Amino acid sequence: MELEALQEIVPAMASLGASLVAISPQQAKFSKPLAKKLGITFPILSDPQNRVASEFGLLYRLPPQLKAIYMDFGIDLSRFNGDDAWELPVPARFILDTHGVVVSAEANPDYTKRPDPREIISAISPDE
Repeated sequence: MELEALQEIVPAMASLGASLVAISPQQAKFSKPLAKKLGITFPILSDPQNRVASEFGLLYRLPPQLKAIYMDFGIDLSRFNGDDAWELPVPARFILDTHGVVVSAEANPDYTKRPDPREIISAISPDE
């Protein structure tokens, strides 16, 4: 759902000269078919072993009881992510300017609380 919501703002971002990139620990062999199915036009990069997430201090290990719940739902992170770590990144957004300087950053450990994607447009648009 998050990818679909982000896809909705891609045209507005493009009109402002901006682009969107998602980073996921999921292997490309799983994220590429999903992106195609959902009509996602922005790149979804793979972060093997959550190296980028770890560098940003955004990594957490799922406790055994949550791992069991994931498995009950058929979500096998070791298969999707290609490692046995059972770690996920905290959902985060970073907005960089044209010089690569981070001008906005936010992360929330509660994955159900994600900012409205339209807030990205407000952050990059001088008129918003």
